Amino acid sequence: MSASLWCEEDASQRGTQASVRAPWDPSASGLRVIQRLLQSEERYLPSSLYISLVQREPQQREQLVKWTMEVCSECDCDEPVFPLAVSLLDRYLSATLSLPVSPSCLAAACVLVASKLIESDTVSADTLCAAAEYDFLSSNLREMERLVLATLRWDVAAVTPHDFIPHFLRILGELRDGDAHMGDFLTTLRRHGDTFVAMCVSDARFLGTSASLVAAAALNAALRGLRARSSGETSVLTAALATLCQCDVAVLQCCTELIEDALRERLRDAAAGEKDSELEDERASTPTDLREIDF
Repeated sequence: MSASLWCEEDASQRGTQASVRAPWDPSASGLRVIQRLLQSEERYLPSSLYISLVQREPQQREQLVKWTMEVCSECDCDEPVFPLAVSLLDRYLSATLSLPVSPSCLAAACVLVASKLIESDTVSADTLCAAAEYDFLSSNLREMERLVLATLRWDVAAVTPHDFIPHFLRILGELRDGDAHMGDFLTTLRRHGDTFVAMCVSDARFLGTSASLVAAAALNAALRGLRARSSGETSVLTAALATLCQCDVAVLQCCTELIEDALRERLRDAAAGEKDSELEDERASTPTDLREIDF
């Protein structure tokens, strides 16, 4: 039987077969793994110059990251693809300090690389071109992919907040091993934590924050938001998260409050947007008084 080593992308094959995913391995978790992640996370932070430039004028990055999130959602990518794609985007821009002619092509290339690293059923170049309404060609995307890989020297398996969350949750579960409802609570906590992580990745204010602190603060914000535990138990879990990410409890609480402020801001903007939309609809449906028209 002949076999080919050429990796061909076929968009028609995506989603037609079951995703191959290894089950959770308890031996590949715990404090030892967290310590290795903590030792590696600093090397994947963007430069302080890039952070200061973006935080001064975050609009372009916000648009790119928003488009990246929409593409990941449209292509039904796995949860860790989005934060990794944004990490690649930030690190590339940190190294070059300039946007290419087609910023969407750069974002799509980062999604493509992240998908190849994380998913067994990867998103194809043609699918990404279609998601961008053919703003660039497949050949342009492949060239941009090579440019990203060369700029980052193929060091693309970055540590993101998503890498810490399952390990943090396992330690929190061990603290309350006798609780019969702890499994369901941790599942809910992870879902909320993943949402907060995606929000932090999209917000330029968290650019210089380490992945471990973002993950711990996201889980802590989820704990406070759920209010399913007593205040004393929540304090114990918060202290445990601070110990795991090797930071002071006050620092963790500060980052948690930043997440809560960002959430309130987004909810307020969403409510204002809905109100403006309702006003526009009302104006469109209101008959014009002929006496107000100057012929």
